Amino acid sequence: MAQLLIDTKEALKNAVLAAVQAGIGAGEFPQAELPAIQIEIPADSKNGDFSTNAAMALARAFHNNPRKIAEIILAHIDLAQLPIEKCDIAGAGFINFYVGSAYYAAVVAEALKKGEAFGASDFGGGNRINVEFVSANPTGPMHMGNARGGALGDCLAAVLEKAGYYVEREFYVNDAGNQIIKFGLSLSIRYLSLFLPADDARCQLPEDAYHGADILERAKEFAAVYGDKYVDADAAEREQALIDFALPKNIAAMKELMNTYRITYNTWFLESTLHQGEIGEVIDILSQKGFTYEKDGALWFAAAKAGGEEYKDEVLVRSNGTPTYFAADIAYHRNKLTKRGFDKAIDIWGADHHGHVARLKNALNAVGENGDALDVVLMQLVRLIKDGKPAKMSKRTGKAITLEDLLNDIPADAVRFLFNMREATSQMDFDLDLAVEQSSQNPVYYVQYAHARICSVLAKLEKDGVQIRSCTAEELELLQAPEELAIIRHLAALTDEIITAAKAYDPARITRYVTTLATLFHKFYNAQRVAVDDEALMMARVNLCLAVKTTIKSILEMFKITAPEKM
Repeated sequence: MAQLLIDTKEALKNAVLAAVQAGIGAGEFPQAELPAIQIEIPADSKNGDFSTNAAMALARAFHNNPRKIAEIILAHIDLAQLPIEKCDIAGAGFINFYVGSAYYAAVVAEALKKGEAFGASDFGGGNRINVEFVSANPTGPMHMGNARGGALGDCLAAVLEKAGYYVEREFYVNDAGNQIIKFGLSLSIRYLSLFLPADDARCQLPEDAYHGADILERAKEFAAVYGDKYVDADAAEREQALIDFALPKNIAAMKELMNTYRITYNTWFLESTLHQGEIGEVIDILSQKGFTYEKDGALWFAAAKAGGEEYKDEVLVRSNGTPTYFAADIAYHRNKLTKRGFDKAIDIWGADHHGHVARLKNALNAVGENGDALDVVLMQLVRLIKDGKPAKMSKRTGKAITLEDLLNDIPADAVRFLFNMREATSQMDFDLDLAVEQSSQNPVYYVQYAHARICSVLAKLEKDGVQIRSCTAEELELLQAPEELAIIRHLAALTDEIITAAKAYDPARITRYVTTLATLFHKFYNAQRVAVDDEALMMARVNLCLAVKTTIKSILEMFKITAPEKM
């Protein structure tokens, strides 16, 4: 909702509450504790521009039927300072309010005045939020889960920024622990296989090692630099040398791929830095509080003692002295909340990690943090569709389709838009054919075409010698056609949608919002002419087109999707 709509909703709520108090003062309502009432936007404009459930909400407290309560409220309500033209009672007692043409004109004027800032608010109050997403292991290529997580995380961060939060985007690099040990071993075996006979025992790759072609490629690159220098070296020395060589290359490749995906992180946080003291700090705190114990040579977190019987105790340090991922996770989130002072940490995880959420929150509480300051968005799987059938393998490589494959074949505009069309908790199909189709069936093309169509309309007017100008409030009140009012109502809802999306961590609401805005414009374009003889009406429609154009462009650019002027 535009700020005008927010202000109107709040003023209406206050007016209804004042009317209730007036009814109490007149003895028409009894003294009672008042429940919360809501001012809503009806789905069907036939039921008003605003509606309240006040009469139903008050029925129990006042021991009266809702319609009678609604009649008393309307008898006392003062709407003189509000842009309300009429109100009525519907159904069981809903009170519906209808705005006048001045309100609609003011919405268009606000959209034009604020431009790209239209829809923004200070709802978040500048609170600091860290959004951590993708965070793929640097030991192999990024998959479809990373692809969806990238779009969701980056777009969520953008929505939170628009809603008035201070946001930092973060990529957590797992450059320590078991997977790095396995990475080094896999590289070492592939390196040795370049110089030793194939039947040599040292060239046999264990089943649980990394078998990807990328491992062999990195080993070849290492050999091109160092030759056989490390063939006879100590295994630990060789593996560490390979890790030191390959890991920075993999991280650099991930950064490059994220740039291709139009994602820029504030921080690439290395897990290894936590092993320089912060994991030890967390373990010391838990030990001092009596939440650790030793068993089978390992150090355990007494999760049940800290949080209750529903929690299972967790290993913090293995018997070989290596901290677990769980210990690193506690230290990492403590780093976000205490060391760096974020008010909220939001993580985008795959749905298969759902069991880890409560355990981590419990551990954060145990270490003295607020576990509720961590929110986790659990993301469901993606299924790629090609020719109407599931597609798992790349025709070019014969391997599983990676994020890099996807961005090589599909424009980033389409990938980012389509991955952000459904809430994270829904499984989704990504249609590879639809993503490149230039038709109204392709949602991103459909929205971009609405922007380009407006640019074309404006260009034709200028070519015909029409001088585009701003309108007076009275001229904007000429926008009375149903298609025009539908657009304006939708424009008015933008800030509310931004705030709702921020609250729900659901940026897909904004993708759906801009798709609907495009639909409403196409309907307007097909039903009404812009270049009419009435100059004032023509300018009003031109200004409406400009408001829609700016809003579409600002939303697309907020999500780092282009808004072409020609298609």
